[in-house]
Amino acid sequence: MKKDNPFTLTFGIEPSEYIARYENTETIISTFMADHPVSQTYMIEGVRGTGKTVMMTRITKEIKDDTNWIVVDLNSTKDLIEEFAIRLADACKKKKGILPAGFSISIAGFGVGVSGTPASSNYINQIEDMLTSIQKKKKRVLITIDEVQHDENMREFASEFQMLIRKDYPLFLLMTGLYEQINAIQNDSALTFLLRTPKICLEPLSIFQIAKLYESVFSIDSETSKSLANITKGYAFAFQALGMLYYEHRETESMENILTMLDGMLDDYVYRKIWNSLSGVEKRIMKAIGDSEIKVADVLAYAEIDSSSFSRYRDNLIKKGMILSPKHGYVSIALPRFYSIVSFYE
Repeated sequence: MKKDNPFTLTFGIEPSEYIARYENTETIISTFMADHPVSQTYMIEGVRGTGKTVMMTRITKEIKDDTNWIVVDLNSTKDLIEEFAIRLADACKKKKGILPAGFSISIAGFGVGVSGTPASSNYINQIEDMLTSIQKKKKRVLITIDEVQHDENMREFASEFQMLIRKDYPLFLLMTGLYEQINAIQNDSALTFLLRTPKICLEPLSIFQIAKLYESVFSIDSETSKSLANITKGYAFAFQALGMLYYEHRETESMENILTMLDGMLDDYVYRKIWNSLSGVEKRIMKAIGDSEIKVADVLAYAEIDSSSFSRYRDNLIKKGMILSPKHGYVSIALPRFYSIVSFYE
């Protein structure tokens, strides 16, 4: 019987074959677990498909294993304050002895009260009541928000979170997001405390580790595994997608056909979304760079842009995780097979 494919494209799920980012993961966990944390917030930043959500999932799993922690996952598209109140109440209900005797939770319409007393409509007061009980039990609360958005919803939530931190509640916040969203949040004049929030920018996975994993899973020679690993450029989504396709089709399809299927997955799942998020000038620059390392002077000519303007766009695209500057005067695309796919886009 054929074994289950150890690779997956399911969003946010940690696959069977997973390359852990041990240093980044341990940095966040050890900071939050410290008796006197140097920071109660952390941000994980990266382009789509770099594994931000999977990394956050790994961190929350480890923290959940500690009985002194309560983890609350929030949806960035919903009212974050209301969502936090509801989910925190639900989490407290699942843990015995967190809330005081007589503290009741009504799911319908969400009400929190003592001895049946109707709850206040003020979610912040309800949150503080619960946090006070949590604090007395010497527990901590981790809030996670995946793919944060710079909008009024986030602005209101972050402002309230800051006030709760000032009151010394045992509250921690872990967020993931794209560079442009996190940059906008950190530079919001109303959210100055987030400007000092530590940020981890996800780098490509180790080509060496990908090659060794492919070699082990597929029982292939080191040269073949290295060739496969180089195709991915360390891009987490490509690592999983190529692994999944090679596992399923290596005995029946040519490598050319497998790469065609890979391009289809990259196009459907991530590249079209990434492309649509770029400005017109950024798109011209990406097409000008092409599929190999190129001189900046050639990019300027093809994209019809002056050097001073290009410098600004180049820096922004590097921060977004879209391009690299491998050496002075040269640039290249950071994402695998990106040009061969987007060259068909309008």
